Amino acid sequence: MSEFEKSTVDPAAREMLGKAKKIGYLTTFERAKAQEPRCAFGNTGICCRICMQGPCRIIPKKPGANKGICGAADYTIVARNTVRLIAGGAAAHSDHGRHIATTVLHVAEGHAKDYKINDTAKLMKVAQRIGIATEGKPVNEVAKEVASAALLDFGRLDSSPCTWLETTLTEGRRKKFKDTTIMTSSINGSIAELLHQTHMGVDSDPVNIIFNGLKVALGDLDGEYLATDLSDVLFGTPTPTVSEANLGVLDPEMVNICVHGHNPLLSQMVVDVARQMQDEAKAVGAKGIKLSGICCTGNEVLMRAGVAIATNFATQELAIMTGLVDAVVVDVQCIMPSLRSLAECFHTKIITTMPISKIPGAYHYEFDEEHAAESAKAIIRLAIDTYKLRDAKKIERPDLKNKVIAGFSLEAILDIFSKINPDRPISVLTDAIKAGEIKGVALFAGCNNLKGTHNENHLEIAKQMAANDVFMIATGCAGQAYAMNGLLTPEAVEAYAGPGLKAFIGRLNAKADLTTGLPLIFHMGSCVDNSRTVALLTMMANEMGVDTPQVPFVASAPEPMSEKAVAIGSWFVAMGIPVHIGVIAPVTGSDLVHGVVTQIAKDVFGGHFIMETDHQKAGEKLLAALNERNWKLRIHNEAAAKYSQTEQVV
Repeated sequence: MSEFEKSTVDPAAREMLGKAKKIGYLTTFERAKAQEPRCAFGNTGICCRICMQGPCRIIPKKPGANKGICGAADYTIVARNTVRLIAGGAAAHSDHGRHIATTVLHVAEGHAKDYKINDTAKLMKVAQRIGIATEGKPVNEVAKEVASAALLDFGRLDSSPCTWLETTLTEGRRKKFKDTTIMTSSINGSIAELLHQTHMGVDSDPVNIIFNGLKVALGDLDGEYLATDLSDVLFGTPTPTVSEANLGVLDPEMVNICVHGHNPLLSQMVVDVARQMQDEAKAVGAKGIKLSGICCTGNEVLMRAGVAIATNFATQELAIMTGLVDAVVVDVQCIMPSLRSLAECFHTKIITTMPISKIPGAYHYEFDEEHAAESAKAIIRLAIDTYKLRDAKKIERPDLKNKVIAGFSLEAILDIFSKINPDRPISVLTDAIKAGEIKGVALFAGCNNLKGTHNENHLEIAKQMAANDVFMIATGCAGQAYAMNGLLTPEAVEAYAGPGLKAFIGRLNAKADLTTGLPLIFHMGSCVDNSRTVALLTMMANEMGVDTPQVPFVASAPEPMSEKAVAIGSWFVAMGIPVHIGVIAPVTGSDLVHGVVTQIAKDVFGGHFIMETDHQKAGEKLLAALNERNWKLRIHNEAAAKYSQTEQVV
């Protein structure tokens, strides 16, 4: 048994961890171990650092220490810490969306010559949904109005709801959010208000704090929704594509460039420009330029351009350690600062591109949308020059990769469903649930977290869902875990799907008209693209004639790590969905707050958090939630049919 089996289930990662040990480099896996034992105060959420009198650490049975210096109780401290995580996540996602919206506006105004509107049909669809007239208008005029409407969602000064929220929710959720006063009117305003609310000496009511945290979470959803919509408008809506994943995608004979982060504005340009620069790579002895992705920038270019996935968050260092990566081009979010120090041991160049995301010692090419192609060319030329510096003695690449079928935007999924029912495509999914062929839908999202074994929870829970006939979708590093380990393939359907799920996917395959079979799990994109998944949920609810809390739909973040994961999980709970997280969140220091997020939230919104680190137990709890919803839905339908018949008789 390998000594690294407790670290990761990925065989390529295990191989590279062996190399790390041999050369004496301490990876994120060793750094995680060095943090043990974790601070019990921080782990349970009862460490307060909001003012400089602290940090205050709550010791319940110690007189005087059972509250903070200011008198804040455990429930106040835990609530404030929790919602500030939501605020950080919402700021990250929405800032991403703001960059996209600003670029679309500049394209429409003629200021960003290197970009263009690639999906006019999606633009018109979005415009009509948010109430913008399109008849007889030039494309750029519509694009300007849509982008302006998106930017207004960031700084609206009145109390009217954010446009993307108001126009995408079910009627039931709109009413619920207005009744509970959490409907967001301004993304930036809600974040600022929450940070003020949780300042020392302001709000000490944990329930009030949590409700405003949910308002910010809905701002996160709004920012994600507009980011996805406008990315599709700008770069094209993804369609099914065939690619590969894992460290074996790195090509020893090519200039290897990894794009890493979350914002596709520059990475998509690097992909487009690289196609034009193959001869420059050949001039230095390479066979060409090979691009691969890490984290959600990787997901963005996988979905739209079929770019291979090198690895996901926890193993990003291991890509450099192969000795084959000539440049890592990073933008924002989930980028380990350690990449720069590791790169010193190899020939790799780390290239930062955003003014808010710099690493000391890295090359910095400031992203400028007005000169995006020029910046991309300079970055690629640096990678080509770096290729000549490779040290053959340091090259060690695991010969491991798997086929990937990805590119399942909501539009792509509905297109497949429409081959069976062109009038009501979503009914193909909902009818299969009503018939008992599949139990429902499970979304897998989120990160890697080295409090457990890398990728293990992702894989094992998904296999359990598959065996029990659950239709699965995935985003973010969860999607990459499945890509790296061969679950985004037709072969995985045969290996893991139960009879109902296998029959359902088989029926889709018969009509899909694709060049390859459909995978076990439908990869729907990056973390921001969780907006695609909630759009699917909403369509299911409307088709079933119920609100979202009644839909047989569950979500799981098997290894949540970032503030963004907290924000996503929180708005999914508000949407009425049971949300599993595979770590114990820092809320257990307050029985009150823990009870609110795991139990009381269900009474108010229909959704709640399920904290379970054991993958077998987590799967059982998710299946129980689906079974409960199916039972209630069946009773609902039987009652509706009975009373409808009675009315007809009368």
